[in-house]
Amino acid sequence: MIALLDYDSGNIRSVEKALRKAGAEVVRARTPEAMVGAAGIVLPGVGAFDDCIHAMERQGLLDAVRAWIAADRPFLGICVGYQALFERSEEFHSHARGLGVFPGSVVRFQPTVEMPNLKIPQIGWNQIHLSQPKCPLYRGIPEGSWFYFVHSFYPRPTQADIVATETTYGPTFASSVWRGNTFATQFHPEKSQENGLRLLTNFVELAESHASQGR
Repeated sequence: MIALLDYDSGNIRSVEKALRKAGAEVVRARTPEAMVGAAGIVLPGVGAFDDCIHAMERQGLLDAVRAWIAADRPFLGICVGYQALFERSEEFHSHARGLGVFPGSVVRFQPTVEMPNLKIPQIGWNQIHLSQPKCPLYRGIPEGSWFYFVHSFYPRPTQADIVATETTYGPTFASSVWRGNTFATQFHPEKSQENGLRLLTNFVELAESHASQGR
């Protein structure tokens, strides 16, 4: 079973549908109690960083997610659910504190000398380049594969060793991270067709394996 954290995120239905297609039994979790018995957790997100953090705080999910990740249980964050893992965001001069799982901040795309007319947000398909080819989330996914992005902000980790993939849109940024059984992507696997389904299947199988070993 995968617990899909429901804090009124706009894309939860599409993520739920994609997880079921990847072979998961899915339960929507609005409280920590609903996470009990799950093999893995998925934190999706569309919208603002502050909205995500405040909604999770109201529902008692912030500390529950921190504890889950601290126990090294399978976790996947998507888009804002990825950004929420960091300490802070500069979105709308945010004052909300992120989960603080990883040191670093969430910053806005800025035009570069090479791309002075950079369109913000980035909307559409872009390539990922594997910084850690052994990351289990990318098993069966070739270097340079295409995934679907919709975002104006992206995390800037201070720890280079957690970066699983990089993508270039103006600057080159960390499009996903990995540490232990914690994974997070800036792109939307649920909108990324075959590659996204492969990624979600990898996560579901990892969670199932972790649960079967009684960890």
